[in-house]
Amino acid sequence: MYAAAFDYVRASSWSEAVDLLGELGEDAHVIAGGQSLVPMMMLRLAAPTALIDLAGADQRTIELRDGQLVLSALVRHADIEHSEVVAEHVPMLTEAVRQIGNVRVRQRGTIGGSLAHGEATAELPSVALAHKATVQVLGPDGERTIPAGELAVTHLTTSLAPAEVITAVQVPVLAAGQGSCFVELARRAGDFAMVDVAALLTCAGDGRLTGARLVVGAVGHRPADMSEAAQPLLGQPLDDAPVDEVARTVADEVQVGPSTHAGVAYRRQMVAVLVGRALRRAGAAALCARHPERA
Repeated sequence: MYAAAFDYVRASSWSEAVDLLGELGEDAHVIAGGQSLVPMMMLRLAAPTALIDLAGADQRTIELRDGQLVLSALVRHADIEHSEVVAEHVPMLTEAVRQIGNVRVRQRGTIGGSLAHGEATAELPSVALAHKATVQVLGPDGERTIPAGELAVTHLTTSLAPAEVITAVQVPVLAAGQGSCFVELARRAGDFAMVDVAALLTCAGDGRLTGARLVVGAVGHRPADMSEAAQPLLGQPLDDAPVDEVARTVADEVQVGPSTHAGVAYRRQMVAVLVGRALRRAGAAALCARHPERA
């Protein structure tokens, strides 16, 4: 099957892209890597009347600014995967992008495109929510900042207004004594995830936890912030019994929707397994960050 006919325009800046979206109407769509949009167009699940190419709108930059990792929306998954800066300061992001599609997809797909697409099984929304990231947006009314937790609304739907585009993503870097982990379950490498979990823990000098962020993705219409369920871990070492209890609580409480890849009961059981795995790995990383001599 072939895509429906469309016009093609190349934007030279973010502001030009916004202007073109306003001029070409609601059926126009921006395109960066095209790894989500183009397959939908080929299947006639999407039929934009015009594509606005963002390739020339900005440079693909990854920078550290005031405790934040600032990534241009056009940064490709492969750029993140091979960035030493990302691996050092936001390692969960490195772990997550390595689960995305295959090497061809990662060479063209972009972080801004992934977040704007709103795919419920995508990896990056879970990481962004766990890290309390924000996205910078430009639209007809100017710039604004959207917290990651407010970007996804439901499957393939975000809070972006008409003619708005994501221009950058800001992710707080790991602080002293913090460790993180991203894990997912898929039928095969590169397939859509059936469950993913992002954990970010903070460890005090005595080995007790002082902070816990926990997100479960790919089970509902948007990533679920389950950090509240992880709060019983605070004030104590990360031992097996409390971790197992939290994992069971999260699995019981999180909403798991239907999937063509696996049944609800199986995926709920896998939530418990992956939550336990992510918490243990994040806790070990946090303890190592607090006491590098134990590594």
